[in-house]
Amino acid sequence: MTTSTHAEALRAPTGTHDVMPGESERWIALLGVFASLVEKAGFGLIHTPLFEDVRLFRRGVGTETEVVGKEMYEFEDKGGRAMALRPEGTASVVRAVIQHHPTMPFKAWYATPTFRYERPQAGRYRQHHQVGVEVLGISDPDLDVEVLELAVDYLHALGLSGFTLRLNSLGDPACRPAYLDELQCYLTAHVGELCDEHAGKIDANPLRILDCKRETCRSVSAAAPSMADALCAECATHHDRVRAGLDAHGVAYLNDAALVRGLDYYTRTTFEITIPIEGSELTILGGGRYDGLVAALGGEDTPGIGFGSGIERVLLACDGQGAFAVAPSVPEVFIIDTTDGTIARDVVAKLRRAGIAADRGYGGRSMKSQMKSADRSGAKFALIVGSKEAAAGTITIRDLRGDGTQHEVDASTLVASLAALTTTPKDLHS
Repeated sequence: MTTSTHAEALRAPTGTHDVMPGESERWIALLGVFASLVEKAGFGLIHTPLFEDVRLFRRGVGTETEVVGKEMYEFEDKGGRAMALRPEGTASVVRAVIQHHPTMPFKAWYATPTFRYERPQAGRYRQHHQVGVEVLGISDPDLDVEVLELAVDYLHALGLSGFTLRLNSLGDPACRPAYLDELQCYLTAHVGELCDEHAGKIDANPLRILDCKRETCRSVSAAAPSMADALCAECATHHDRVRAGLDAHGVAYLNDAALVRGLDYYTRTTFEITIPIEGSELTILGGGRYDGLVAALGGEDTPGIGFGSGIERVLLACDGQGAFAVAPSVPEVFIIDTTDGTIARDVVAKLRRAGIAADRGYGGRSMKSQMKSADRSGAKFALIVGSKEAAAGTITIRDLRGDGTQHEVDASTLVASLAALTTTPKDLHS
């Protein structure tokens, strides 16, 4: 029996990924775009725990959904409590609203990791990340229009185009039960044509069958009764008002009566945004109304609406269109000190406090070695301190991105000198 002398290499778990510098700048920029957009619309940031009592998602998202039934990460903590990693963003926000009783209406945005055990594929990870918004306390359909426009404006702000906003109404407790009865009767008559997974779920949750992507179920769903034909007068009026608002504001959409989404809490307005990538349609944003969710989780009857959008999927879509290119983060200056490093230490601190991005060489390396580091850093200027400069109280500024021209400045005027170079680069050659 042989024993390896090397420990097995540790890697990120299957279905997860590391976001390294060089890529993370895009994430920072994306969050900045989203935050700026939604905060101008009155949304404040909310953070909720990554794990919650498992009952929150079973009651809120639905035990018959794939998210809860197949994909949710559940575990027992050291106190014997049944917990779950957050599979989506809305239920946790609603729980927080019930717990903390904020002033209504409540408008919040979030950026968070979510967890689902599913087959990893392009843009889909077992730990993925979402941005989203939630509004509670308003049932006005004009709010639906506002939320939909925020979703579209966010994607446009990233430079994306060619996506499709799909819109539907799923009715409410007044009209949906009769529709579900009609749908169950239809599906029962075609049970032999359904996929094995959904053939036995007609009574438990027939809407899930409409959401199935397998060709067998899709063929049956194509001729299924439509919720649009079963809407009560109030739901039809609400949906018409939403569509009128989008039309008035020039927001293109596809009214898709087959759209049901994958979660149980949706009522009335339901939507998703898809975009073509490599020959298939990828969903990059989705949401809708959840007017019964607060009550279902033990709170007072409170309307709500929101959306979530996967960061990885959106960036994949950006890559496909060559959109939202973000330059890597680089220092403005790189300090090279061939003395004992004290001047470099103090200059870096001074420049950073003055708002100038600065880095330096360490470890007493040679001038040549530090110059290589300065060039790799992407800095515009190298600040050179040798024995001559140290004795004279000066610093040599070298242009790293031009013709290499350099000149000495008094160390006491370094910040002002760099400010002048940044605004008028030609001063370097004077």
